[in-house]
Amino acid sequence: MQIAVTTPTGNVGRHVVAALLRAGVRPRVLLREPARLDPGVKDDVDAVRVDQYDGDAVVAATRDVDALFWVDPTTGSEDPLADYARATDAVVRAVTENGIRRVVFQSSVGAEKRHGAGEIDGLAHTETALDALGVDVTHLRCGYFFSNLELQRDALRAGSLQVILPLDQPMAWVAPRDIAEVAVGRLLSPAWSGRCVQAVHGPADLTWRQVAGILTAATGRRIAVERITDDAMRTQLSRAGMTDGLVEAVLGMSTGLRENFVPEQRRTQVSTTPTTLAAWTYDHLRHEIGDK
Repeated sequence: MQIAVTTPTGNVGRHVVAALLRAGVRPRVLLREPARLDPGVKDDVDAVRVDQYDGDAVVAATRDVDALFWVDPTTGSEDPLADYARATDAVVRAVTENGIRRVVFQSSVGAEKRHGAGEIDGLAHTETALDALGVDVTHLRCGYFFSNLELQRDALRAGSLQVILPLDQPMAWVAPRDIAEVAVGRLLSPAWSGRCVQAVHGPADLTWRQVAGILTAATGRRIAVERITDDAMRTQLSRAGMTDGLVEAVLGMSTGLRENFVPEQRRTQVSTTPTTLAAWTYDHLRHEIGDK
């Protein structure tokens, strides 16, 4: 089986590549800059330089591929949803023209809304486009990545987190490596077919107050969490260099899911993965933000 992996240096993709190698698979990896590959894996993969927004390039890079792990690339433009549409057009062309029969797509909790969830709407568009192709496709509806906390290192060092969600609203939190393990299981398993939605919810739903407590215990630094207004967060994102369009898309991922939202896939044994936020924080953040 020839398996292609997009974003192989990303939070999830690098773990997908490693797990495939452990399974004895030599994957084809698609990325903009092959030089960014981990030196430890570059001799064991077939790297292809690809811009995922370039349909011709994606089609050429996925010839003779049996299964594809697709992640819509990150965007920093004024119109993120237009970028998602371009990436979707590229994967649709690749699957159609190359006869790829199996796709595992990294989606998100909230994509089931289809509209009104900011940047997640772009993932919803990819879901529906892949569904229309009639191939075997699994959409991984993932919870909030633990690794998003790494984007707030400075705030964590200062002992604070600012969010726009209610502090006692629980949501699914998940380790990227656990998502990768689910993805690889789906890529390699012959036991499923048709359209599937696989939730990846992590070990527990957590509120932001609980998250602050876990971070405090794991790092030894007291972390306080504060709810701020949408406009205050909008200002912070703009000062960080985001375009106005991207600011609204990022905000929408929270505002679109905070009013009576319940994930379509409820937590079950199948959707629950093992890595805890405490364990992940101890491994990834303790040395950077811990109280010295």
